[in-house]
Amino acid sequence: MRVRESKDLLAREELITRYLPLVKSLARRFASRGQSVEDLIQVGSIGLIKAVDRFDLDRGVELSTYATPTILGEIKRYFRDKGWAVKVPRALQDLNVRLNRIMEQLTVELKRSPTMAELAAATGVTEEEVVEALESGRAYSSVSIYSGGSNDDEESLELLDCLGAEEGAYEVFEQRRVLAPAMERLDPRERLILHLRFFEGMTQTQVAARIGISQMHVSRLIRKSIDNLRQFMAEDEALVREARARDEGNL
Repeated sequence: MRVRESKDLLAREELITRYLPLVKSLARRFASRGQSVEDLIQVGSIGLIKAVDRFDLDRGVELSTYATPTILGEIKRYFRDKGWAVKVPRALQDLNVRLNRIMEQLTVELKRSPTMAELAAATGVTEEEVVEALESGRAYSSVSIYSGGSNDDEESLELLDCLGAEEGAYEVFEQRRVLAPAMERLDPRERLILHLRFFEGMTQTQVAARIGISQMHVSRLIRKSIDNLRQFMAEDEALVREARARDEGNL
């Protein structure tokens, strides 16, 4: 063969081009596994090149027969190494592949889906390992949060639309939890003025009429109360940091 004997690069290129349809045909077998067919063709082409470089006419087989296992091997290796959305240990990947093959065989033989115990016996592993390997198969592909529903309706919700959002009330609750001890340190009139102004939404004029003081006095008391709250909260935060530091030092 000219490729092996004389290193004829033109003959090598011609052979690769001639057998590319074989690569494309084999790659399309895996089109439903979530990987781009174009990527699979490129990977399969590597297998074809290896087969062309190693092929020997003395073997007495056609190049297509010799190249097919090499091409399939490259494609399967690609799926094994790079086709998983989440990294899964190689042992679990291999067991998952074996289980899928054995499940098909047992389903045909038993005319029903095999049980975990039957799968464990057929593969020589424990039922726990069977469950773990089958669960790991879910890491093989991921779903984009921008993917739509199962129907063709253009207005169908995307997965992103179904994801929960952070509840804004949690932040308000946290703020009030931190604020409450500081509020307790104000005198009753100051607490009442802040409550009317900021919790009930009354204007300073309305607060003044309710309390029986001038609007200017209300304004001064609000500024004073807010300054005191800042100071009280800073003091409380300092006490928390000191307590945390003591606890860490005792560990």
